[in-house]
Amino acid sequence: MLLAVDAGNTNVVFALLADDGSIAARWRIATDPRRTADEYAVWLHQLLSLEGYARGDVTGVIIGTVVPRALHNLQVLSRKYFGQEALVAGQGDATWGISLDVDEPHNVGADRVLNAIAGHAAYPGDLVVIDFGTATTFDVVDYDGAYKGGIIAPGINLSLDALVAAAAKLPRIAIEAPDDTTVIGRTTASQMLSGIYWGYVAMIGGLLARVRAEIGRPVTCIATGGLATLFQQHNLFDAVEPDLTIRGLALLHARSLRPA
Repeated sequence: MLLAVDAGNTNVVFALLADDGSIAARWRIATDPRRTADEYAVWLHQLLSLEGYARGDVTGVIIGTVVPRALHNLQVLSRKYFGQEALVAGQGDATWGISLDVDEPHNVGADRVLNAIAGHAAYPGDLVVIDFGTATTFDVVDYDGAYKGGIIAPGINLSLDALVAAAAKLPRIAIEAPDDTTVIGRTTASQMLSGIYWGYVAMIGGLLARVRAEIGRPVTCIATGGLATLFQQHNLFDAVEPDLTIRGLALLHARSLRPA
């Protein structure tokens, strides 16, 4: 089985994939670059056992990360506890295999390229991938699978944290879809929810309209990330793919096994 590791700015996601590409189990832990391989191992081995798996079931490991400081300990985890030399997305045998048609290709985050790879594999034609993570990102992939650029906006939770931190009397609220379509809130909490939720609906719709106009051809929009389902009801996306980054890692790993 393949252990795919997606190390983001907020969480590290571990996914165990069967030979047919299906995800057998997934776990997440808060990102901490100081966390050692031994700490990862204690936590992960307990979860493997709970799901009925053992260390020996893992026959390959691939890591994608946007947190460079976390990479070393994850590589040590793979080597020491699974007996595998981990592939690193974008490096060595796991090079991207797609064109990064932007001015600074070396600065494109691994998660964004992985989303582009997986998105293009599943949805032919021009594509926009919106990822609701620490940042809310829009990534444009053309019909040939080339990454053409995108947009970076503050993530929903990041925006809310900044608002609460800067205004002493504002309470911390949970992000959720409002019960109705009323925009005018009648309490402080409902006004904050309205501003965050409907503000993001307006931002997503507005930016998508501008991106579609700029591309000038039919575009499929795919959403991923933990908060994508909150906005699904507004017909902003053609599909929601919560495991898109993991799928990209699996595709890269499979590509590395093909004869040159």
